[in-house]
Amino acid sequence: MTVIYSAVAPETLWEGLGKEPQYVDVNINGMNMQVEMLNMQQAKIVRLYSPNPNDYLNPAYMPGTVIEFHP
Repeated sequence: MTVIYSAVAPETLWEGLGKEPQYVDVNINGMNMQVEMLNMQQAKIVRLYSPNPNDYLNPAYMPGTVIEFHP
């Protein structure tokens, strides 16, 4: 048994527990990447799948960037 002492309400502390993000592998502009669907029109980049090191330096494809996505 674990005891957690916190000033944060338990409802806030455990909010979102059990929710698994929905990851999808997509190809956008010739770039293979994994995205987390935020809604039907937007996705957040999680990781890139590219053998080209320059692709990782492009700020448009930085992990955490929210992109418009139309599946």
